[in-house]
Amino acid sequence: MNISMNPNSELEQSIVSVPDVVQVPDILVSQARQFQQVMMMYTCAIREVKTKLEVLNDELSVRNQRNPIEMIKSRVKKPMSIVEKLQRRGLPISLESMVDHLDDVAGIRVICSFVDDIYEVADMLVRQDDITVVAIKDYIKNPKPNGYRSYHMIVEIPVFFSDCKKPMRVEVQIRTIAMDFWASLDHQLKYKKEVVNEKEISEELRQCAEVIAQTDQKMYEIRQQIESQGVQVRRSS
Repeated sequence: MNISMNPNSELEQSIVSVPDVVQVPDILVSQARQFQQVMMMYTCAIREVKTKLEVLNDELSVRNQRNPIEMIKSRVKKPMSIVEKLQRRGLPISLESMVDHLDDVAGIRVICSFVDDIYEVADMLVRQDDITVVAIKDYIKNPKPNGYRSYHMIVEIPVFFSDCKKPMRVEVQIRTIAMDFWASLDHQLKYKKEVVNEKEISEELRQCAEVIAQTDQKMYEIRQQIESQGVQVRRSS
């Protein structure tokens, strides 16, 4: 890969903060310029997918008289997170290893109002002819043991640059507001250094996840009741 970029990349700047337990090979530092270029490509891939989601949300807001998507968040993995994940998997720490083995370097989180919105948005996204589905993990129908629920997709999309077209992979997570609330708290608690009664707390969190799932289902049923009344009113008029 022949790339000419500014020498002060995010990767180079982050190396000084690497914990002692994480060993960063010299080759990764030497690839910092290429790393910066690839991160730019991932950022552009996020922009492409976000635009598609925003267009779908606008269309559905007209068709259904409401916006199914409440919020869209995005991020590109930080260099240290990439290094740590490669190490956990026992993979070489290199630019090529990152591109070949990590599908979640570029990530988008879509927050929906209701569970059925999740599947509708996902279905409309993957039907687009320039989107290729690489993998799907449905943690809503099959929650993780700790109670985590979300709909995950790895999609590949072509991104056009000045001199080439590159297929780029993006992880898309779609969940309800309640699921996102639970996942955010669970993530915060996991990163606490010391947790007293960890097993008991984990079980309480799992129970909360069940309550949240029941609440999502109840809210969906209430929405259906309201919408059916609206249909009846329109018909009678």
